[in-house]
Amino acid sequence: MLLMIYMSTLIILISNIMMFLSIILSKKTFSDREKSSPFECGFDPKSLARIPFSIHFFLITVIFLIFDVEIALIFPIINLFKFTNFIILTKTSFFFFLILLLGLYHEWNQNMLNWTN
Repeated sequence: MLLMIYMSTLIILISNIMMFLSIILSKKTFSDREKSSPFECGFDPKSLARIPFSIHFFLITVIFLIFDVEIALIFPIINLFKFTNFIILTKTSFFFFLILLLGLYHEWNQNMLNWTN
């Protein structure tokens, strides 16, 4: 047990030293107008290169990713039917689905699922 504590302390110490050294030794660059402007064959751009991004589209994408990850968490539950007690698995699955449904209800209540706002 004491060996594990020493090893974990040593690993944390080495990783902190490496992060500190990378911050100190990293090349600092200062951006100027030429470096931050878009490049179009050596000419100035004809239109605004940084178009506004739809926040609503971004939120829909984040909601999709969250529910997609949760679906990936549901798949292993099928394999657990062989190894666990049915009542415990049912309660755990019900609790997980309840959290999913409450999240979906909250998104719906906040009008985040309506595409045309």
